[in-house]
Amino acid sequence: MKNIEKIDPEISKILQKELLRQRSGAEMIASENFVSVAVLEAAGSILTNKYAEGYPSKRYYGGNEFIDQSEQLAIDRAKKLFGAEHVNVQPHAGSQANMEAYFALAELGDTILGFSLAHGGHLTHGHPVNFSGKFYNFVHYGVDQKTERIDMNKVMTLAKKHRPKIILAGASAYSRTIDFKAFKDVADQVGAYLMVDMAHIAGLVATGLHPDPMSYADVVTTTTHKTLRGPRGAIILCKTNDRLHPTDKKNLAQKIDSAVFPGMQGGPLEHIIAAKAVAFGEALLPEFKKYQKQVITNCKFLEDKFRQANIRMISDGTDNHLLMIDVTTLGLSGKEAENLLDQVHIFTNKNMIPYDKRSPFDPSGIRLGTAALTTRGLKEKDIEIVATVLIDTLKTKQATDKNKQTIIDLMTRFKLYPKL
Repeated sequence: MKNIEKIDPEISKILQKELLRQRSGAEMIASENFVSVAVLEAAGSILTNKYAEGYPSKRYYGGNEFIDQSEQLAIDRAKKLFGAEHVNVQPHAGSQANMEAYFALAELGDTILGFSLAHGGHLTHGHPVNFSGKFYNFVHYGVDQKTERIDMNKVMTLAKKHRPKIILAGASAYSRTIDFKAFKDVADQVGAYLMVDMAHIAGLVATGLHPDPMSYADVVTTTTHKTLRGPRGAIILCKTNDRLHPTDKKNLAQKIDSAVFPGMQGGPLEHIIAAKAVAFGEALLPEFKKYQKQVITNCKFLEDKFRQANIRMISDGTDNHLLMIDVTTLGLSGKEAENLLDQVHIFTNKNMIPYDKRSPFDPSGIRLGTAALTTRGLKEKDIEIVATVLIDTLKTKQATDKNKQTIIDLMTRFKLYPKL
């Protein structure tokens, strides 16, 4: 980063400080990960210089011969990775991908059945402050109050009552396996599209460690970071044909593409699309499945440590890469827990838990993930050190210098971008 240091020392200092923070901390925010140097290089490449409105071989600008090759490679790799009939790799982020999918499948004001944000869904799953809640009539399902797992009986009841245009499955803070077949059965009974937002579990899906939504869903959206370990961005995967409206002028793939461009976006970020292609190529390698298995192993190990410490976990554990814990049982709020852990260099995020009585700005829980730690190379013996510091910090309500140094010493052993 010598050029940045020379041209803009202020930004250079910020970047160096952030690099130090990433290197010295235990990153446990479930939606974060560390990309490879190859992905970083693609994201910072000369492709940022090019305008490329349109799609491969159908551009509104000239000079896109090599851009077309890069984008097509991203498409082909994503189709192979997820077994998809059609993929659009242009969405800038998960929120845009969800908006574009809604635009393709529904009209403004239509009813959509989605997972409540308060129970583990996402802001774009119909929260009233978000575009999704403003543009569409969202009805929400949640989890059973006792088991804290998705209540499929309630999903069916709500679907029959409200007859939604779309049934949306997927979550941002749900630690259990999602039964996509059960959602498809509900969608079939009420004549709805099934859409899946698999942003958090895409890496697990790609490696066969979580049930595959592509077998059941009409449309699947995902971010390309999180467990997929690519650049910040998103993609939309779908069936080619529209099973509900087979005689429409456009098929489902064409509807999705039109919703992305020109419906929502203009020029695609071709440097990020190239970085997506690199990440998809990495995810197709055997090592990626080994990595994903270790992500789950580390999270299950963390679950055992919390159980031994009598810390309440939402749904009593995990099947995937993340865990939710109720910190009010320790006499803390989520905000207090997050701040305490920040001080010992364990980075988490406060999060609402199902049936939370506290404010979203200071909720009852925190969300923890193991994807980023596993990318750094941590295994069970290392996770035990992190868990010990985390539990001690929360139980004593003290952020000690000793615990902070323990985390810094641990993470220093696992080199991150040593040549930057």
